[in-house]
Amino acid sequence: MAIPFQIDPLTPADIPAAEAVERRAYSTVVAQKELASELKNWLAHYFVLKTMAQPAEVIGLAGYWLIAGDMHVITIAIDPGWKRAGLGQWLLFTLLADAHSRGADVATLEVRPSNQPAIALYQKFGFEPVGRRPRYYPDTGEDALILTTPPLASPEYQARLAGLKTETLARLAQF
Repeated sequence: MAIPFQIDPLTPADIPAAEAVERRAYSTVVAQKELASELKNWLAHYFVLKTMAQPAEVIGLAGYWLIAGDMHVITIAIDPGWKRAGLGQWLLFTLLADAHSRGADVATLEVRPSNQPAIALYQKFGFEPVGRRPRYYPDTGEDALILTTPPLASPEYQARLAGLKTETLARLAQF
């Protein structure tokens, strides 16, 4: 099924548009990462989501670090004009599949307890709370919830991902 979007590895040419998406997606960017330096970081793996229209427009950014078998989600950002369309779900699926193919055992991330839409997305993907980081977000002093997946290679988790992929692609094909 054809969808009018594509996900590609982040390139230097994508950085200005990707940083702009992240600024628009988050009212407060906690620690603005230097995407140019992330491209040189062998632990980091970043992707951009683009429209297939010409010229292609960057409308999403996602990235993770892979450290000793653990995938740590760094960011998932969707341009506000494109939210609630299933694109964040597709980016998260892409991150998990890529990390699994590189040998990741589990995935973890931090999320604001007040970010209920993100928490709902992560729970859909099997992330469960395993801890808290007190006063993690310097802009508000809000704690961070630490969420982790079951083992990525388990047959149950792979079946869950396969179902989510089918669901997501069917939704995106409606554009």
